[in-house]
Amino acid sequence: MKAIMLMFDTLNRHFLPPYGCNDTIAPNFRRLAEHTCLFDNCYVGSMPCMPARRELHTGRYNFLHRSWGPIEPYDDSAIEMLSSNGIYTHLVTDHQHYWEDGGATYHFRYTSFDFIRGQEGDPFYADVDAMKGYDKINCTAADFKMQMDKVNRTLFAREEDMPQVQTMQKSMNFIRKNKDADNWFLQIECFDPHEPFFVPDEYKALYNYDYKDDPFDWPGYGRADEDPERRRNVRKTYAALITMCDRYLGQVLDLMDEYNLWKDTMLIVNTDHGFLLDEHDYWGKNIMPWYNETALIPLFIWDPRHPETAGCRRNSLVQTIDLPVTLLRYFGQEPARDMQGHDLEDTISQDSPVRNYALFGVYGGHVCITDGNTVYMRGVGQSGNEPLYQYTYMPTHLYNRFSVAEMQTTELAEPFSFTKGCRLMKIRSGPWVTRDTHARIGYVNVDHIRESLLFDLQTDPHQLHPLNDPELEEKCIHAMIALMKENDAPEEQYLRLELTAFMHD
Repeated sequence: MKAIMLMFDTLNRHFLPPYGCNDTIAPNFRRLAEHTCLFDNCYVGSMPCMPARRELHTGRYNFLHRSWGPIEPYDDSAIEMLSSNGIYTHLVTDHQHYWEDGGATYHFRYTSFDFIRGQEGDPFYADVDAMKGYDKINCTAADFKMQMDKVNRTLFAREEDMPQVQTMQKSMNFIRKNKDADNWFLQIECFDPHEPFFVPDEYKALYNYDYKDDPFDWPGYGRADEDPERRRNVRKTYAALITMCDRYLGQVLDLMDEYNLWKDTMLIVNTDHGFLLDEHDYWGKNIMPWYNETALIPLFIWDPRHPETAGCRRNSLVQTIDLPVTLLRYFGQEPARDMQGHDLEDTISQDSPVRNYALFGVYGGHVCITDGNTVYMRGVGQSGNEPLYQYTYMPTHLYNRFSVAEMQTTELAEPFSFTKGCRLMKIRSGPWVTRDTHARIGYVNVDHIRESLLFDLQTDPHQLHPLNDPELEEKCIHAMIALMKENDAPEEQYLRLELTAFMHD
């Protein structure tokens, strides 16, 4: 048995033809849907990038206990479990966050790995003159990243030099070399179509891109206040990058055909989250509510044990935490006791449901719940988004270590149900931390998360008209509390979300 996971970062399903988009040129995504089982109701769990990847290893939510961070010493990694039980695991990626402070313990869970440099301001190409004035003393982390990205782009004049292309080529080399071997898992992880939407002009030309004098391909997270023409061109650039991704997806499918890997190789094509491209007048993710453009994600799975499912669609509610459990069972391994995900084999074969509700969110932001028909986002009301603590043995943020001021608040917490008897550091978080946005509360701005929002997806699929339905809201609250308890959420989360009045109803 073999398995391949092809993961694109920041893939908005509303731009994919199999999910109803007629504007994006992506014939290989159509081809993929014809040969796999497509999921119509797949939701994120813990957001954004590294919390989602921690779920891909551990099969459990983590956003209620800490923000962006490494795999913890007590975590069960499905990848490591496979590697320790005779399954060769290999990662090929241009996702630079694995090599930053906040992602440093992921890649060594694989038997081997390959990293391609140069995406999104990766501090890669050393050009002293070009970076003058952009040091850690004279500019913000965001300004440094954007200038570093400009420097990196000078290396990618040809499409074949771009990180995505190199990632896909090295992945296909692995497939060619090991096609006749057994018992391996390949994770192909493309940073594209994550912002910045850097894509060759030939792809932009397919969309009549006409903003060459002001190439705007890196929208910041927040209100989309640019003029309408600029907004349209950002969407065109994003679509063009998906078309580029589609091209290399097609080359992987070609190898599946050429070597008839369909007979014994599971194929999963997925993403960590979506992206707002001016919907709800926002760019990006994280700081705003988790609308479906970011939370409802594409998922395609081919299971060679069930060839009759090619071209099928499934409506059961599934999540990222289900994928590691599915992989373990596919390779004949039992999931760890603390994993909360479910094996999707029966969902693939006959749309068997695995859950009634799904929990999702970002650390310090809305906590959200859905049954696939209704979405409820619980805001912080007047709590000020406090109290809020990080629970960790690995005190690193995205780009940096926890500050001394943060570490000075440390106390030892009693073990959680999933920490193997370990007492964790309990470190105060929240708006009092002023070093940078990532350290504060993982991007979240309290002004965007005060209000609770309730949507009926059947009558309002674009989430434009929040409901005022106290009875339905209370039903969602009780389901949310049950899942939070199942996740052994810290007690202060109920205070932060003003849920304590519902605890004993």
